Amino acid sequence: MIVDLHTHCQLPEHWGSEHEKHWEGAYGEPYPVVSPQTFDAAMVGVDVAVTFGMAATTAGVRTSNTFVADFVAAVKTPTIGFAAIDPSDPDWRGQLEEAIELGLQGVKLYPVLALFDPLAPEFDEFYRIMIQHRMVALWHMGATPSPVGSLAVSQPLVIDEVARRHPDLVQVMAHMGHPWQRDTNVVLRKNPRVYADVSGVPSRPMDAYLAFVHAQEWGTVDKLLFGSDYPLWTPEDAIARLNGIASMRAGTLPYVHEETIETILQRDTLALLELTSPRKRVQR
Repeated sequence: MIVDLHTHCQLPEHWGSEHEKHWEGAYGEPYPVVSPQTFDAAMVGVDVAVTFGMAATTAGVRTSNTFVADFVAAVKTPTIGFAAIDPSDPDWRGQLEEAIELGLQGVKLYPVLALFDPLAPEFDEFYRIMIQHRMVALWHMGATPSPVGSLAVSQPLVIDEVARRHPDLVQVMAHMGHPWQRDTNVVLRKNPRVYADVSGVPSRPMDAYLAFVHAQEWGTVDKLLFGSDYPLWTPEDAIARLNGIASMRAGTLPYVHEETIETILQRDTLALLELTSPRKRVQR
């Protein structure tokens, strides 16, 4: 079963002016419009998708809980919704309560752009409520093209400390924490309830090659989960890129095994993250 853990449903207007000012130069085009129809077309071959928006109040970025819930209800693909919450918002409790009431099963967190420190004691209550309701924390982890972002709060070792203080919190580091994938692997190795998705990783083949070889050497392949980062890449494109990494050879150096990619693609992500499977079935 293929689970795409990392898809976005936000609209261009949810970005405010942030994408136009700071992201279009890096990606070369405006943010695309995602509709239920384009989402379903892209998710062909995916058994279950997880989708979410973004929240970074200081940057003017916001996708509401109700938008995500309505999007999940509109698509035909079996889809799980995650909230997008900036826990530095004064009303974060109300946002989290609303997400729980709407049946959203996790929270996408974006400290690099929201500029909050995940280690600040003021967020411990946020984590405790998530644990109580068995919600997954999915962190954007690693780089950003935005000059207003703070890389200091977007490194995998930050999540190690969150996990040390909150070992029952199920966490996923998106993008394997690129470009700090080696740090990600050592964090995965020591924290039983911390995982990483591979969304966006194969877009930089050499980094991906080293990241997966390191995962093999550190014994963390079983903690890696598939994600496409749609709409930047479709699942089909992401899978092709992952398979391309497994075809790379560098003389007698270690290489990425085909079974490494296959196990990532076939991982029982729902069971690992204790997510409830959606009851919808795809109608093509």
